[in-house]
Amino acid sequence: MLNILSVLIGLVALLFAIPGIIPLLGILNWIAVPIAVVGLIVGMLSSRNTGRNVNIVILLVAIVRLSLGGGIF
Repeated sequence: MLNILSVLIGLVALLFAIPGIIPLLGILNWIAVPIAVVGLIVGMLSSRNTGRNVNIVILLVAIVRLSLGGGIF
């Protein structure tokens, strides 16, 4: 059950991370990162790895995008 919750939290974070890839909307990644961290914690409590892995990928994409844009753009 925690795995499904983690995947759902990851999908919510993904809704913020995808538009955050577009130039000048990178600030949305600041919203996606904490949501993905919560999903990662829930995924770590689960016995399966899917939710944890989804949130790790979203975190990596959001953090790389933030670092490329200087944290704002």
